[in-house]
Amino acid sequence: MSLNVDNCQRCGKVYIKNTYGICGNCIKSIDLQYEKCLKYLREYRSCTINELSEATEVSVGQITKFIREGRISIKGNANMSYDCEVCGTQIREHTMCEPCRSRLAKETNQMREDETRKKIQEVQSHKATYNIRDRLNDRH
Repeated sequence: MSLNVDNCQRCGKVYIKNTYGICGNCIKSIDLQYEKCLKYLREYRSCTINELSEATEVSVGQITKFIREGRISIKGNANMSYDCEVCGTQIREHTMCEPCRSRLAKETNQMREDETRKKIQEVQSHKATYNIRDRLNDRH
C-alpha cells in the first residue's frame, strides 16, 4: 500500500499528490504571481521581461515558464523575449533558438548515421567470419 502524499517540489512541505507536483499553497502563490504579471502587462505592453520581473517581483524564470506554458502571450509585446535554454540568445518562441535547434537536429542525424554504420559493420564482420568457417568445414 502506497501513501498518496509527497514532498512539494517548490517548498518541501508534505502534501496530497496532484498533477502539479506542488502543494496547494505554492499553487496559490504561483497563481498570484501570474495575476500580478497579467495586471502589469495590461498597463505596460512595451515592457521587457526584466522590467516585468522587477515591477512584479516575479522571477524571470517563472515568467518564462508562464510564457512557455502559454499562460502569458508575448505576441502583442514586441520587447518581450526570453533566453534560449542552450546558448542564452534572446528568443520569442520555443525553448531553443533556430541555430541551436538546427545543430541539435544535425547532431541527432549524425548519431543515427553512426549507429547505422556500426550495425552494418557488425553484420559484415559476422558474415565474413561465418563464410570463412563454412569454407573450413567444407574442407574436412
